[in-house]
This record gives sequence, structure tokens and C-alpha cells, in this order.
Amino acid sequence: MSMYPSSTRFRLLHSLPQLHLAARSSLSAHNKSRTNGKIKIRSLEQYRTISWKSSLEMHSSESMSDGQEENAKAAILDKVMQGRQPTDLLLRCTVLDDVGHVKSISGQFKRSDLCTEHRLNPRDLRKIDSRVPNLVPTILIRKEAILINILHIRALVKADTVILFDTYGSNDSRLHSVFLYHLEHNLKAKGSGAPYEFRAIESILLSVLSALEAEMVFIRNLVGGLLAEMEDDINHDKFKRLLHYSRRLASFKNRAKLVQEALEEVLEQDEDMNAMYLTDKKNNASRELHEHEELEVLLEFFSKQVEEIVNEAENTESNVQSTQEIVELILDSNRNALLALDLKVSIGTMGIGTGALVAGLFGMNLTSHLEESPYAFIGMSVASTAIALFVAWVGFRRLAKIRKVGLSNPNRHRRKTQHTRPWIPLPLRRRNADGWS
Repeated sequence: MSMYPSSTRFRLLHSLPQLHLAARSSLSAHNKSRTNGKIKIRSLEQYRTISWKSSLEMHSSESMSDGQEENAKAAILDKVMQGRQPTDLLLRCTVLDDVGHVKSISGQFKRSDLCTEHRLNPRDLRKIDSRVPNLVPTILIRKEAILINILHIRALVKADTVILFDTYGSNDSRLHSVFLYHLEHNLKAKGSGAPYEFRAIESILLSVLSALEAEMVFIRNLVGGLLAEMEDDINHDKFKRLLHYSRRLASFKNRAKLVQEALEEVLEQDEDMNAMYLTDKKNNASRELHEHEELEVLLEFFSKQVEEIVNEAENTESNVQSTQEIVELILDSNRNALLALDLKVSIGTMGIGTGALVAGLFGMNLTSHLEESPYAFIGMSVASTAIALFVAWVGFRRLAKIRKVGLSNPNRHRRKTQHTRPWIPLPLRRRNADGWS
């Protein structure tokens, strides 16, 4: 609500153009009458403009309170969440039918439709549609499907369908193409006698195993080449690369161990392995709880292969750690050698200074009655040199004793064992077959 009535506001609005014209005319007259002060007026206007802008910026920066900051953060968060809502409801999938043909490539499906069609819970697809790569591999067994999330593969396996979910952030299109080709070929090969879901699981685990082996070979070549280079020369750059490779190797070993644990977790559960026979479930074929030899052999084979990769990674990591320890020992030895050299120079300087002290004593302007002796110069020179050499020899000998380090105490053998008599009086001792104790 305005503080002025409607009639007054109407008159003010109609009088604004007239006021504007009057102000412009007065300003032009003032400028014509003050032609000599144009530069000063312009500079004054520029100064006022600059000062007004700076004060406005300072006011805007200082006027931001905590409540306004929280409101701004909430608005940004709402905007981000609103932008992500349409994309989070859709999943990009590649679907293969019961004969191994691709029905759709990178098709978009709603998560709710997938849950309804395949009788899944919404939480089952949270890891698959996550925007952040999952570090922990999982194999989830449901009533009519098997959800596999291992490394670069996120798949839903049924008795007659395989759905591959596009992995967020995966740039290795060649690996995905090879996996898809092998999966199609394996699903079409019905002569093996294995059920549809087992052939799909075999292709998935084989792709995972190939990815682990390829990365292991790559890291092994990097580490082996660097260790061979460090045998000839050790510098800061190579030591830094060794640290980077050791971290990368530790990360790879952790991922391989997680894959092995995921496979072993399924192998330990007889009910889960029995529930993975989806074709028999679809055909209503009855099975005993322990009748899963075919699947057990398949999973054990890949589990052993992954275990070999883990052992190789551990051996490589052990070599890297041994090399790091040896390099640290070499650097410590070099540092000790430099310190010993510094001490030797200091000891030599001390010996020379001791000999120079004798010469300095005779450099004083005092009468010593040795100026007249013809052998005084030679004698004092020999004496000064002998004193300097003796002091240096004592210092070097002491340094050699200090640097002589052994695993055993050198003074241990010099100590004589003294027989201590028992302080207990004779009546309080016990008598045995050999005598009093």
C-alpha cells in the first residue's frame, strides 16, 4: 500500500515529464555558463560514480547474512534436484532375448516399469542406476532374476532375457563391445547344455576376469620397468613414480579381493545357488537344496582365477615394498656417508687448527730466545705437524669406533660373569639330592 492517495499519485506521474525537461534545461544552461569547469565537473561525476559503485558492492557483500546464505544454498540444491529428477527416473539398457539377439541398444526404460515387469524392489536398482561408480561388487539373487554389479558390468539376468545397464562414466567402449559380442555368441550356443542364465553368467564373469587380467598385466609392466630402471639410478622422479604405482597396485588388489569375496559369498550359500537355477524355476522343475554342482563348478573356476590374480598382485606389491625398503636403506647409507665425510673434514680441520695454534704462539711479538737457534724453525714445524697429525688420528680412530655397529654388543664378551652367593641363610634353604639349594 502506498502512503499517497490516488489523486496525488496521478498528479505526480503527469508532472514527471515536465520536471525532467526543466532539469535538463537548467543543466544545459549551467554547462554553457561554466565552460571553463567542464573537465572538473566530469571528473567529479566520474569520482561520484566510482565511489557509488564501490559502496554498492561493499554494501551487497556485507549485507549477506547467514539466513540469506542458507536460502541461496537451498535454492541451488532445489535447482540441482529438479534438474536430476527427469534423468533419474530413466535407465539406459541393452536388452537381449532368449536366442541371443539384441532387441534394443541403449534404450530408455523407466525404473518403475522395470521393477513391475521383472518383479523387483526399487532398492534393487539403486546401485545399478547410481551416478557414482560402485566399489563393492554384488550378486543379488531374486525370485525371477539375478542382479550382477561387478566392475564395469551391471546386468539383470533372467531365464530368457539379459538386460545390460549402461555404466555411468565408462569410457572403454572396446571392452563393452567385446563383452556384448561374446555374450551374444554364448547365448546363441545352445549345444553346450548349460541353462540360459548360466551362459550369461559365464560371459559376464569372463569379461570381468579379462578386465582384471588386462589391468594386472599393465600394472605389472609399469612396475617391472620402473624397478629395472631403479637398479641403475635412483632419483626423486623415479621414487615418486614408484609411490604412485604402489598406490595404484593397492587399489587394484582391493578391487580384485572384493570380486573374490563376492563370488565366495555366493558359493557359501546353498540356498542362493539353488535359487540361481531360473530355467528350472520357470519350468516348475523340482530340485534338491544341494543339487547345484554345475553352478558351483562354474563359480569356483572363476573364483580360483581371481584368487590367482590377487596373489600375483600381492607378490608384485611385496616386490615394490622390498624395493622401497632397499631404496630407503641406500638413501640412509648415502646420508650417513655424507655425514661421515663432514665429520672427517671437521676432524682434519681441528688437527690443522691445533698445529696452527703452536705457530700462533710463536707469532706473538714476545722474546722466546729461540730466534737465535738454527734448528728452531725445523723443530717447531715438525712438532706442529706431529701435534696436528696426532689430534687428527685420535679423532679418526674415535669416529671409526663409533661407526662400527654390530648386531651384538661388543662389550658383552668383556664382561665377566660373577658368581653371586645366595643371600638366604642356611636354615631357610631346601635340601635336595645334590645338596643344599
